[in-house]
Amino acid sequence: MTDIAVAESRTRSLTRDLVALTKPRIISLLLVTTIAPMFVAGTPSWTLVLGVFVGGYLMAGGANAVNMYLDRDIDDRMSRTRLRPIPSGRMHPREVLAFGVLLSTAATWLLAQVANVLTATLALAGFYFYVFVYTRWLKRSTPQNIVIGGAAGAFPPLVGWAAVTNRIDLFAVYLFLIIFYWTPPHFWALALLKQKDYGKAGVPMAPLVWGERETKHQMFWYTLILIPLTLLPYTFGALGLVYLVSAVALNVKFLIEVVRVARAAEWTKLAWHLYKFSLVYLALLFAAMVVDRVLLT
Repeated sequence: MTDIAVAESRTRSLTRDLVALTKPRIISLLLVTTIAPMFVAGTPSWTLVLGVFVGGYLMAGGANAVNMYLDRDIDDRMSRTRLRPIPSGRMHPREVLAFGVLLSTAATWLLAQVANVLTATLALAGFYFYVFVYTRWLKRSTPQNIVIGGAAGAFPPLVGWAAVTNRIDLFAVYLFLIIFYWTPPHFWALALLKQKDYGKAGVPMAPLVWGERETKHQMFWYTLILIPLTLLPYTFGALGLVYLVSAVALNVKFLIEVVRVARAAEWTKLAWHLYKFSLVYLALLFAAMVVDRVLLT
């Protein structure tokens, strides 16, 4: 193998690792919940949409990279994380931290330039909440970690809304609350499946502390709060019949999936199906908002 081929191979490997640090699969849903509210809030230019898309990716990617830096001491204990760049030895922790800080800094500047200062501030607030409140504090100290820490994942709608309107109003708050109450049943479905991994890492996820039965009960109750929240935009006239029909159909399916997990003696496949559907549920719910708003206007 020639020196040039070796250099190219190392470059490709580093590029793959840098992309992996941003967790692109997770970011894809965050971007849906960022961009969709922009079209609900108004008629943004494609330049603004592209700028917020890139800025949102950079901010979320930076947060995910810093998260991997902070979790480097436990990632090698968990089968689903031990192949990440730091525990596998492919990257030095300081490199990962620098990369995360660089991305978040670039994102803050970009969002302030293409949108407004409020948008940049909200995105940066989500970054700090995820890194310091969730990862650094809550994740290893309480089974409520994903409940309170889930607020970090609810910032994207605020960012998208502020990018178009330069303010936060009641509709934006409702979008925040929808994601906040969607997060526990979504994430606890995964926690049920990965509880052995979390146990090895010493992370007090709900199934380990409360038990599987109580965790499934909590998933059910959070779903019952989530459902009326998703219907509120229709009741106060912000969205129309297209959204209402879509939301009802998605909620019925989501509730059925949660109840199946709660009642089943053997729930492994059901929990995995619920986790995957919850991702589709949120994406389609926000897509329905856009379709409804476009049809109304």
